[in-house]
Parts: sequence; C-alpha cells; structure tokens
Amino acid sequence: MNSPSHATAFATDAVVTASAASDFVAAPELPDILPPVKVRRGLVGFLWRHPAIAIGGALVATMLLIALLAPWLGTVDPTTVAPARRIREPSAAFWFGTDMLGRDIYSRVLYGARVSLGVGFFVALLASLAGLAIGLVSGFLRWADGFIMRVMDGVMSIPPILLAIALMALTRGSVGNVITAITIAEIPRVSRLVRSVVLSLREQPYVDAAVAAGTRTVTILLRHILPNTVAPMTVQATYVCASAMIVEAILSFIGAGTPPTIPSWGNIMAEGRALWQVKPYIVFFPAIFLSVTVLAVNLLGDGLRDALDPRMKKRL
Repeated sequence: MNSPSHATAFATDAVVTASAASDFVAAPELPDILPPVKVRRGLVGFLWRHPAIAIGGALVATMLLIALLAPWLGTVDPTTVAPARRIREPSAAFWFGTDMLGRDIYSRVLYGARVSLGVGFFVALLASLAGLAIGLVSGFLRWADGFIMRVMDGVMSIPPILLAIALMALTRGSVGNVITAITIAEIPRVSRLVRSVVLSLREQPYVDAAVAAGTRTVTILLRHILPNTVAPMTVQATYVCASAMIVEAILSFIGAGTPPTIPSWGNIMAEGRALWQVKPYIVFFPAIFLSVTVLAVNLLGDGLRDALDPRMKKRL
C-alpha cells in the first residue's frame, strides 16, 4: 500500500508533465527541398520512360505511312521510262532527280519502301513463328534437343548472305522467294534464343508441379512456357526485321534478289552504282531511307528490350 508521500510525489510529477505538454509548440512544416516527382501514367508515361521506343516507333510509323500512301504523295509510275529526261539533277520538278532511264527516283524510293518493309516484316513474322516452334520443342524435349540443335548449327555455319544466294540460285527471282530464302537463314537465330529461354523455364517449380500433376506436354508448353518466351522473341523479331532489310538490299544490289523491274532500295542503288562518281544522288537517297529505317527498327528493339526485361527497367 502506497504511503501518502509517494502519492504526493506522483501527483507532483503528473502536474509537471501536464504543464510541459501544454508548453510544447509543434514545429512548423518545412518546405520540400526537391519538387515532387510527377509520375506519368498511361501510354504517354510509357513513351516518356522509354524514349527509344518513342523515337524508333515514330520513325517506323512514318516509313509505313510513306509506303502505304505512296500513290498520294506526288509520285508517278516508278517503272515509266522517259529517255528525254534521263539523269536529271534533283529539282522542283524531280525532287530526287531521275536515273539513266529517265525514271523518277523520288517515286521509285517511295514505292521501294513497300518492298523493303514488306520483306523485313514478313521475314520477322515467319522466322519468329518457325523459330518459336523449333525452340520450344528443342528446349523442353531433351531427347530431341541434340538432333534439332545440330541441324540449326549446320544452318548457322553458313553465312546468311551465301545461304540466301544459294537458295535464290535454285529459284527464279521474286519477292516471295527472297522472303523464303532470308527466312530460312534467320530461323536458327530465333530458335536458339527461344531454346535458351525454355531451358531455364523448364526447371522452374511451377513446371515441375505441372508435370507432377500429370499435365500434358502440349498444355505445359502453351500455358506455362510460351507466355514467358514472347517478350525476348519480340525483341529478337525487331533485329531479324532490320537484318532482313539489309540482306534484301544486298541481294538486290548484287543481282540475286528481287527482279530489276521491281523498285526496291537495293535495286535502285545497284542501278546507280555505275554513275556513283558523277551522279551520287541516285544511290544516296535510297541509302538514306534504308539507313533510317534500319536505325528506327533497331531503336525500337533496344527500347522493347529495356521495357520488357525486368532487370533493365528504369525505376522512378
């Protein structure tokens, strides 16, 4: 039982504490030294955080619009021959000049975008689909991995240009055959990438759980493995697209690609190389369009890699 002195001391401490609490004054809020970070959301915020995608995508979209709207951009028939106006310098009448047959280079370059972009996109699509199927089977089925990869190694041992030239030599020149030849040369690159991803995915616990539960192999591949390979395969497809456009231009430049009657950037440069020293604009304009397009596709691929790879994402 507490004594009266202890009770008096406790009451005194309580009074002092209450008095100190009444004398306490809250410190004023200090202004922020750094301004608040404005987080941009939605599509605008995504493009702001990944400028490579914004720049590359804008350039690719511009080239696509040029290819699609070529007939309405002040062009003429790119195959029309007019000897009376051959080898004209760039002017108000002929923006990019004319070639040795009098054909308008401006019209040929704009229509050539259809061929080069079409070859690049179709090769990327077909090579991605075929490489995805081969990579999934090779990476998940151990008994098929050795045989499939040795075949892919054999195809990769041949330079893509030489392989495409050999395939084109067996067939007649056409855009479809060019796409087929370049696709066969690009499939091993995609398949090896997908296989490397599948090799790491098949050891994950959720795959082991699916196997232990008796899930069919096809279901495991489609439901658990395939979704995780889409991101790296999409990035690889952009590089395949850029490489295909360069290979198509090389094949056309050496006369093993699209027929000369089809306006493509490679054909235009091949026709102008004989006059390069005196009329460099014949080669210059298609080369600029090809370089800008390949650069745009590579920028888009780099941006997608940074955006889709969680280890390389930029955090605000």
